[in-house]
Amino acid sequence: MTPVPDLLTHVLAGYTLATALRVRFDWLSPAYVTVCMAGALLPDTAKLYLVVPDAAVATLLGVPFSWHVLHTLGGVVVGVSVGGVLARRADRLRVVGLLSLGAVSHLAADGLLLTGSGHSQPMLWPLVRVGLPTPGLYLSTEPTPLVVTGVAAVAVSLFVRRVRPS
Repeated sequence: MTPVPDLLTHVLAGYTLATALRVRFDWLSPAYVTVCMAGALLPDTAKLYLVVPDAAVATLLGVPFSWHVLHTLGGVVVGVSVGGVLARRADRLRVVGLLSLGAVSHLAADGLLLTGSGHSQPMLWPLVRVGLPTPGLYLSTEPTPLVVTGVAAVAVSLFVRRVRPS
């Protein structure tokens, strides 16, 4: 099960990145920041297996199935594409870009996790079918990444409000 610190860390990372970009891009409103935060959660839609097991979906579809593919580059491309299709035509490019930024930040953060094997999950599938070596900086259950992203989110938010008052 995904620990709350892990989910909140990913959301805060997306918030921090998108808020920092508000200095450069005038169109990047708080609503677009939220899109980036949603993108940071896209890979964890793989946790749907907790509600609907892989085997149940495989039985229903009659083909092998795994939710884990959603926690890969290929799954992110599909999720971002769905988000782009659902967005208004005028916002489509921005939505796709911000969803992608959030999702890639999620995969990058997960690539730094401490694992027993020393390798990450195969998050770059379908380009790479094995997990890449990870520096093993932290566990997803540790509060340190949450504290770091929380402090960064507050600092960036205060900086952007000072540089670009509403």
